[in-house]
Formats: sequence, structure tokens, C-alpha cells
Amino acid sequence: MAKRQIHLGAVTTPTGGPGQHTLWHDPDIPGDASVNIGWYFKAVKEAEAAKFDLLFIVDSQFITPYSPPHYLNRLEPLTLLSALATHTTNIGLVGTMTTSFNSPFNLVRRLASLDLISGGRAGWNVVTTGDAGTALNYGLDEMYDYDTRYGRAREYVELARALWDSYEDDAFPRNRETGQFLDAAKQHTLNWEGEYFKVRGPLNIESSRQGAPVIFQAGDSDQGRDLGASVGEGIFTHAPDVPSGQAFYTDIKARARDKFGRNPDELVVMPGVQVVVADTDEEARELEAHYHEVDHTFEAALGEFGRPFGWHDFTQYDLDAPFPAETLAYGERSFYTQAQAITKRAVDNGWTLREAVESTRVWRKREFVGSPSTVADKLVEWWEARAADGFNIHTGHPANFSRFVQEVVPILQERGVYRKDYESDTLRGNLGLPVPANRYAAARTSGASA
Repeated sequence: MAKRQIHLGAVTTPTGGPGQHTLWHDPDIPGDASVNIGWYFKAVKEAEAAKFDLLFIVDSQFITPYSPPHYLNRLEPLTLLSALATHTTNIGLVGTMTTSFNSPFNLVRRLASLDLISGGRAGWNVVTTGDAGTALNYGLDEMYDYDTRYGRAREYVELARALWDSYEDDAFPRNRETGQFLDAAKQHTLNWEGEYFKVRGPLNIESSRQGAPVIFQAGDSDQGRDLGASVGEGIFTHAPDVPSGQAFYTDIKARARDKFGRNPDELVVMPGVQVVVADTDEEARELEAHYHEVDHTFEAALGEFGRPFGWHDFTQYDLDAPFPAETLAYGERSFYTQAQAITKRAVDNGWTLREAVESTRVWRKREFVGSPSTVADKLVEWWEARAADGFNIHTGHPANFSRFVQEVVPILQERGVYRKDYESDTLRGNLGLPVPANRYAAARTSGASA
């Protein structure tokens, strides 16, 4: 078994995602960075030079005037990642695509194309979509309910994996002497008829060297955790401290093993973290406070506050009146777990709307802030405590990310917990995940040996 090591991903929201509405004011960030392919080339090359496992592109397809700058104007993930694939050789390329608003055959084909273009480095962050307004962009009057969203997602991934097996690995002899291009016995029509989807198949593209794109998942509700435990190979999450990280890590791996009969070592848990690096711990904390103050104003927080509530507009309420708890209903088909948590805190504490919004702006000292050695110590602490298998590092302010790459990564390498060079040129290989066997080839082998 390969030696356990820390895995690293880079998360890019160039002009500023949630809580970073003024990130684009940084002079190191072009105002059009989120649609500037040159900016992405620079970011992915920096991450690859530091031997990161992957670059992760987040996505959603509904916006309001209150959405953060990156959400207002950004490149579509698969188009972007395909371009990045031609400028990289080892780093994984992971994008968010929804199972609620994509035709399975079309999306599965596009993901397989990225996997081939990149030589086996594609990853798919499976989401059910929490931005309820997205439904209106796809001709629906309302978002699917929770059970439907997660039921569709689970079947969607099963269907995707079946379609990726349409051709066995040696289905294309391409023999000029015999004139045989295809071994027809190794092409498989699917004829899928499930609860939510009906697809004939086969998929008209072969698999890459890694067998199939790596499946990532990031839900935190009970249904989301079950989805991740049942189909996820990489798990994106968030945790404020080691005990919280350990609790999630233990739960998701136990679900995978006990509920779905999976090997828990084949789930790589990678919480997203924001890192601040400076010469000393004190300077890093000062820089953290500065970033918080300039990147997350009250006005931006108020506009963004409605996202978990189906982008309900909270600017229409009296800020100094009691928090309008009835607005929780707007979140039932959106990010309901988050909306519930916000509402409960507000009601339990008797907050006004202003106080509830301010609670999202409270400067809570983050874990990964300090000198290079302090940040490295904290990463190792989480990893050794089994609160994480790795970390998704938000690129944020470019100068700060560069300090992480140039000063923290070498410390991790010196301590022997992070690679000095890539083990593989596929995403599965670098994450230590197995190549999935083609179901038809496996059945053929099993039948021959029976």
C-alpha cells in the first residue's frame, strides 16, 4: 500500500467568490480575471510546479445583482478545463457540473472528452444545485425537492459510470492489415431505464488511461453525506477546527464502509481552507484581519445573505427588526441545511436581521494563519489527526498563494508528508485511487474463470 501523504488542491475564484466581494481590487488581479484564460494558465502552472494534485473550478448557473464578482462573469468549467489541459501535464482538472440540469449522455460525453484531452486527469464535482433560481433558467417553475435532487444525483453517477464502460479497453484494434477498426463484441449498448433517466447508449468515446473521471462530492446534509459516501472518491468539505474535521471524516468513511460496503481508504477527504502566510504569526494575523475588513463589507454580506434562502432579497427588510424567521421557507429547495443553521442561531439569540448578517462577518480566527512553519504545522496536525487527507487551498490574493507555494510547500516536502514529484500523470494515480475495472471485461474474465 502506498505511503499516506497530504494531498493539495487549488480552488480559484479569481475576482472574488462568497465573502470576497472586493478581492478584485487587489492590483495583482486583473479586473477580468474570471474570464481571462491567461490568468488561469498562470494559476494552474504555479499549482502544478508545486505538485498540487488538482485545480478545482467551482460553478453555479444563477445570479442576482448581489452575487459576488466571480459568479457574475466567469468561464464555463469544462470549456476552461479543456483549455488548461493543453498547458499542463500532471495536475488534475476538476470541475463542478450539476446533475439537476444536464442531460446525462451529453455531460458524460464531455467529461470523457476532457479525460482524454488531459490524458486521464479529469474530475467531476457532482452537485445537485442549491441555487434554486437555476430551475428558471432551464424551463422549470421550481427547484426539485431534496429527495428528488439526491435521488437523481445517485442514479446519474451510476448511469455515468455505466456509459463510461461502453467500450472495453481493447475494443479498437485499429488493424490496417485486417481492416478491423472495432471489435464489435467489445462495444456495449446500455439500454438504461431508471427512475429518473432513460438512455440507450453506447457512449461514442473510449475511456482514458485512468478508466473514468474521478468523482468528487461536497454535500453536508444527511442526503449529501450519503451521496458522497456512496459514489464519491474525493470529498470536498469545510470544518472550522480539528474536532469538527475529525467528526466529518469519521462519519463519511464509516458511512462508506458500513452503509455502502466500500473501502473507506478509497475516499480522499479534502476540506477547503483559506491560508494566510507572513514572516511571523503576528504579522499573519494582522494580514488576516486586513483581508477580512477589505474583502467582506456589510453591504456585500447583506446582498449575499439570501443565497441559502433561494436568493431571497433581504434588503427589503428593516435591519433593526427581529430576524424574519419565516424566510426559512424560501430555503427549502435551496441550501436548506445552511439556511436552517442561520435561522436557528438568529432565533435562539433573539437577533435582529442586522445582527444575523453581522454574524456572517464576524472575524473568526482561521486555523491556517501564521509563519510558513506555523501553517505547515497546522496542516500536518489536521492530517495526522485524521481530520483530513488533504486540503483545497483557496488561491485568494495571488501574493499570499505564492508565499504558500514557495515557503510552506517546501517545509511539507522536507518533513516527508508531501510529494517532491508526481507519482503519476493521472489524477487517480496521484490521489492513490484504483482504476475502475470495465464491468463487461470483468464479467467476461469472471465467466472465463468460473
